[in-house]
Amino acid sequence: MIILGVDPGIATVGFGVIQAERNIYKLLQYGVISTAAGQRLSARLLQIALDFEQLIDLFHPDAVAVEELFFNTNVKTGISVAHGRGIILMTAEKCGIPLYEYTPLQVKQAVVGYGRAEKMQVMKITQRLLRLEKIPRPDDAADALAVALCHGRASSSLLHQLQNQ
Repeated sequence: MIILGVDPGIATVGFGVIQAERNIYKLLQYGVISTAAGQRLSARLLQIALDFEQLIDLFHPDAVAVEELFFNTNVKTGISVAHGRGIILMTAEKCGIPLYEYTPLQVKQAVVGYGRAEKMQVMKITQRLLRLEKIPRPDDAADALAVALCHGRASSSLLHQLQNQ
């Protein structure tokens, strides 16, 4: 199964593409979609949509896994990120790719085994699971890979449950 993990944003959208087969994970690609701060919001959203469609066309994922938003203190930033997240959801739907959403707590639980894990713990386990020489950078891309791994683990667990019924 090819999974496209996404850490949504507006200035930077992290993405990570992995192949998951029976709890064996292989990195296919990771990076970010970037938009310029000086652009109109509508132009930034269009750029995210176009770039995300290109990723879908390039990798033909079986699933898109997106991190749900966590609002901390800056509501204005959260609203901008929500716009970008909406574009990701809409584009996945438009392309007919099944979409799965995970909270940060679920991602940490699936990757590290502890829902309150520190960011660096998640990054190190992501590095180990994907057998990478170094921790993926930037952080947005590393987060997207963790979301993809979360879905890989969740879907293999669900598959295992269905096979044992």
